[in-house]
Amino acid sequence: MPRVALAVAILAIYVYGLVDVIGTDRHLTRGFSKTTWIIMVALLPLIGAALWFLIGRPRASAAPQPVYPQHPTAPDDDPDFLRNLEQRRRQAEAERLRKLRNDAARKNQADAGPHRTGAAGSAGAAGTAGTAPGTSSSGNSGTSNPAAGEHGPRKPGTAGEANAEGNPEAK
Repeated sequence: MPRVALAVAILAIYVYGLVDVIGTDRHLTRGFSKTTWIIMVALLPLIGAALWFLIGRPRASAAPQPVYPQHPTAPDDDPDFLRNLEQRRRQAEAERLRKLRNDAARKNQADAGPHRTGAAGSAGAAGTAGTAPGTSSSGNSGTSNPAAGEHGPRKPGTAGEANAEGNPEAK
């Protein structure tokens, strides 16, 4: 009975050691290359497995380093590209927000300037209170609507027109 238990223990150590060597990343093995460790464990079952566990197995504290492939990758698989893309997106967003703040500041400064009112006493608004820009108080713009009985557009300076060109009093 003790012989069977010893044989099962040796077989278990051998199989576990061989599977562990095969499952370990080749960059993480210590001492020898992964191929050398496989040959040692396969040819020297008990000694090779014991050496693997003592010398060759990677330490638990050693975090595996990411290995980037040497061949070209798609942009969405490249972590450096994705990091750069995120940085560019953040910079563009910051630039957009800066422009919006500058535009809002300019608009606030422009709105804080002198305001024109539609009162009759303000400069340039005498006689035109409540009328839209470019129209006279009679409702005619002076250039596009003919008066009743006239044919064609009216010319500036004709009778009944109140503008600076045709009215000598307005000059």
